[in-house]
Amino acid sequence: MSATDSIAGLRNQHCQPRRGPDDALGADASAQLLAQLPGWQIDPNSHGIRKSFSFADYFHSMAFVNAVASIAHREDHHPELDVAYNRVGVHYSTHDVGGLSLNDFICAAKVEDLRAG
Repeated sequence: MSATDSIAGLRNQHCQPRRGPDDALGADASAQLLAQLPGWQIDPNSHGIRKSFSFADYFHSMAFVNAVASIAHREDHHPELDVAYNRVGVHYSTHDVGGLSLNDFICAAKVEDLRAG
């Protein structure tokens, strides 16, 4: 079993600098990693992954945004966020590889932990 065979394996890793096509994940690897992340989807328009999270109100949405920002700061990998009153969309891709890298899935796994707690 490798370190990416489960959501726990992903969340226990940390982002590393990834640049160029050698660090880009192919469709098969992306699909395997995506299977570990409930509700996340490939975004064909941006070559990234995304998920929408729902909340009771704006306060809880913003608390979630701040927690995601903390993960982004620690991992030095920053998502695009779409914030509404009771919904937050989170989108990851790795611009330096032109698509998806392992960093996107590591951070998505850490974001999933926010909802588990």
